[in-house]
Amino acid sequence: MTQGSESVRFGKSTTDTVLHRFEQWARDTPRARAVTAGPESLAYGELDARANRLADRLLASGLPPGGLVAVGTARQAELLVGLLAVLKAGGVYTVIDVENPRIGQRQLGAAAPFVLLTHGTHQAALDTGSGLRVIGLGAEAAGIAEQPSEPPAAPAPGRTAAVLFTGAAEPRAVPVGHGLLLAAYEGWAEVARLTPQDRHLITAGPDVTAFAAGWTRALCSGGALVLAPRSPWTPQDIAAAVETEHVTVLHTDPAGAVDLLIRRGEPGTGIPKPRRETDPALRSLRLVAVCGDRLYLDEQATLQGRLRPGARVLNVYGLAESAGTGTWFELPQLPGPLDDPEEVSLLGTPFPGCRVEVRDREIRLTPQDGGDAIPTGDLGLLREDGLLEFGGRLRDRITLSDGRTLDPYPIESAIRRHEGVGGVIVNGIDGSRGPRRLVAYAAPPPGGPSWPAGASLPDIEELRDHLAGKVLREETPRAVIRLRALPRNRAGQEDRDALPLPILPVPAAARRGGSRSGKYGAATGEGAAPASCAAGCGGVGLGFVAFVLTNLFWPGSTDLSGVPQPWAFLLALLHLCECAAFGAGVVFLFGGRARMRRHRRGPALTAAAHLAVAYLLLSWWPQDNFYRLAAKQDWPRQAALVYTFNIPLMIAGIVVAAYVIAKPADPFDFDD
Repeated sequence: MTQGSESVRFGKSTTDTVLHRFEQWARDTPRARAVTAGPESLAYGELDARANRLADRLLASGLPPGGLVAVGTARQAELLVGLLAVLKAGGVYTVIDVENPRIGQRQLGAAAPFVLLTHGTHQAALDTGSGLRVIGLGAEAAGIAEQPSEPPAAPAPGRTAAVLFTGAAEPRAVPVGHGLLLAAYEGWAEVARLTPQDRHLITAGPDVTAFAAGWTRALCSGGALVLAPRSPWTPQDIAAAVETEHVTVLHTDPAGAVDLLIRRGEPGTGIPKPRRETDPALRSLRLVAVCGDRLYLDEQATLQGRLRPGARVLNVYGLAESAGTGTWFELPQLPGPLDDPEEVSLLGTPFPGCRVEVRDREIRLTPQDGGDAIPTGDLGLLREDGLLEFGGRLRDRITLSDGRTLDPYPIESAIRRHEGVGGVIVNGIDGSRGPRRLVAYAAPPPGGPSWPAGASLPDIEELRDHLAGKVLREETPRAVIRLRALPRNRAGQEDRDALPLPILPVPAAARRGGSRSGKYGAATGEGAAPASCAAGCGGVGLGFVAFVLTNLFWPGSTDLSGVPQPWAFLLALLHLCECAAFGAGVVFLFGGRARMRRHRRGPALTAAAHLAVAYLLLSWWPQDNFYRLAAKQDWPRQAALVYTFNIPLMIAGIVVAAYVIAKPADPFDFDD
């Protein structure tokens, strides 16, 4: 069978689908590049032929019409072969995350596929114990049927083509029909003005909607799809691929766009390097589509300024239920400049065929294939200029102690007006005592802590001053946790579940005494490390002094002349350890309480534990010297030593145990 006949064998239906669009390009331009993955590249004809052979194998395995096939591999070229083969065999595809096997197993459980297409290296990690049938990809796909199977009938537009997953921690399977998948591509083709000369790069993971449905933007328009040489993409990988492969259309999330266009990690260090002008290596880019999370106007304008004149930046809002379409916005849609662009995120206007409405403040989206409007769980408003404005997410709402609910988005937007803040999340934290408190997690602007010059992340006092008159006093965060960057999940969204728990900042009185918070997160003062070194040296010095003074206070207590070896050596070593413990105890007595207070066990218990630990360290030196000089039958002295030293040692141990198991105090009590 020739390559040409293979190309048309599975594409003879007149029903228009994304598969039909791809096969048309495979017939018309078989030698045009379709896929580039590092040193490997596939032309349209070759990609089509490999997909046909795998489709034969799927049909020979008994895949029923509309049967669900899960495809999971880190080799993205093989992944595309698998997706096309499933469609050619009349099946339904879904993409499984193999980089995170736990998520992949959950996806398999949610989708319940007929068969799994994967490589042997991933099979064991994805094994859920359900006896799922597995077919190998690539060189592992041995035993291809010699006689081609009968191709399936043309699918109806409403029949399911793919099952996509939402980006939640517990993925939800969303079926998408052939008609919607094609309509989503056509909407993208119109908005992005796709051409066969385009080279596309999608930074999202293969199981995320941006890739699982977005591959059609390249392969249905005759363009080329640039794939990751390794997964996941790093900023250096993206920059290198854009430069070497002359990428024209980049599909990414806000963090990916910032890493590429505004800052670039120094090789081998991961340290952001600010960029303030267009990089000649990125001049091939004509369009950057940013999706996955909110993008503020000031961020979008900054990204736009890093591209060559005429290039575009789109803020895209889409759902898995609409195959990645929804609304889109670019700066020329604005009728005029807006005040405070740091507080506004515009979602713009619907994709062709989509409809958007706001009901009870919630955005509802109707995909291109019609049906009922889908409640998105996101808040918004339709402005007078006809543009849709983002207003937060229902799932981010915070329930306060008095039962009221609070939308953190307006507070976050107000905080972003501070010149030292680039990204911020306001979260509700339950204290061990008292009501729930608000905490602001702040990250610097893309250019780093000194962007713009002189700006820095605010502390809690500065933040309160900044929010005065903008936010109600009871809605002002009680603490600031300063981060290098906000955490994000696989879908590119800010991940509130991955935020660190707040660490007790040093009270104002203590800060005046010399300790202050660090630049990122709560930290000890700048002199903490030198102070620790000085304390250690001081403890050694005091231990040496105790060793010298032993014979002055207890003459003869260290006389080992009548003790044979090795026991004499062991007893001498024990004496040195007692002296060292005494020196450490003196240092801890005068310097340990400040550090213990950070554990928030309460002032009384902290003071008792501080003295108990100091006693446990201090007492061994005098105790053993007294014992060595006491006669075994001197019962009055033995009893006095026991009650002077051993009983307090037991009490000290009980106090330390109580301190260890005590529940920490509310981390916000210091702030009242």
